Amino acid sequence: MYAGMHPDPLDPDFGTLDLPRIAAGAGDDISPIVRRVPRRVMPLGAAVILRALLAFLTFAALGALAIPAMARAEGLRLRGDVTARGDVLTLADLVEGILDAASALGLSGLETGGRLQIAVQRAARRLGPPEIEAALKRGLETGYGLNAQNIAVRLDGDGPTLLAPLDLEGQAAALDLTYDSRTRRVAGLVTLGERQVSLRVSGVVVELREVAVLTRNLNRGEPVREGDVALERRPRESVAPDAQGSVTTILGEVAQNTLTAGTVLRVTDTAPPDLVARGENVTIVYETPSISLSMRGLSNDSGRMGAVVNVVNVASKKVLQATVIGPGRVSVSPSPAARQAAGAAPVQATASLR
Repeated sequence: MYAGMHPDPLDPDFGTLDLPRIAAGAGDDISPIVRRVPRRVMPLGAAVILRALLAFLTFAALGALAIPAMARAEGLRLRGDVTARGDVLTLADLVEGILDAASALGLSGLETGGRLQIAVQRAARRLGPPEIEAALKRGLETGYGLNAQNIAVRLDGDGPTLLAPLDLEGQAAALDLTYDSRTRRVAGLVTLGERQVSLRVSGVVVELREVAVLTRNLNRGEPVREGDVALERRPRESVAPDAQGSVTTILGEVAQNTLTAGTVLRVTDTAPPDLVARGENVTIVYETPSISLSMRGLSNDSGRMGAVVNVVNVASKKVLQATVIGPGRVSVSPSPAARQAAGAAPVQATASLR
């Protein structure tokens, strides 16, 4: 028989073990004594069985609720841009239809549209370049005596913007303002709500000039009517020195050339209309303190009020120089000698030569 401990014959190395042997007589049983150790298996307790049953029922119930919720969650969509109205973001702010899906206990099937991130913005009051420029102009008017209507501020940078909370009301103010009249440079701190938000800006002050700007196209010889011209303020450096600065003075005048809408009118762009046309029959008037004569004539030139034109006396065929005094009327002035003679003669006469 074997001496010592008896290894487990179920051990895979049992057949290869070199164990010491002892002699045995005839008829002796030398087979190994094997004692099998029973496996230690604890019987399932009632508590374990109860827990497993409850877990199974729970998963079954959740699955039954989640399946219809997952079907309804196919309409969920991730928002791309979000504007926050407060300090807290909810899931409903980020996902469309999440409230309906949440009530059914399911959020699967979310459609992201390929988005990897969500841009979130907070609603704010934005003060752009016009509001910032207005604040600087008010500061220049009160602090340096500049007329705010006759200046503009060309801000540095690409359109500075001041962001403020929605509930912060009132207009912006320019503080710590500095202005150099030689270089026309201005700088200051634009604030809102007693320095609750502020932005430091700078720029150049531009002097403006009021000019007449054409609002529609005009052909040569077409008169300027009411509504055809508007007054606008333009940088003085960008308009011609002889630019028209009034609308009333050019109403009724005619365009001397073809003009397009948006043109800043110059003095030479328009002129009073011609009162006498070339080849037109006119009335020639000869007047002295004692004599007034009128005769028929034919104009060789066109002319506006006060213009000197050549006319032909139809009766004498003589060419006279006359001054346009009205529509179809010209005046022939007597010579200095004739005026002296007429002044000495007390007789007055009026004649009309047809």
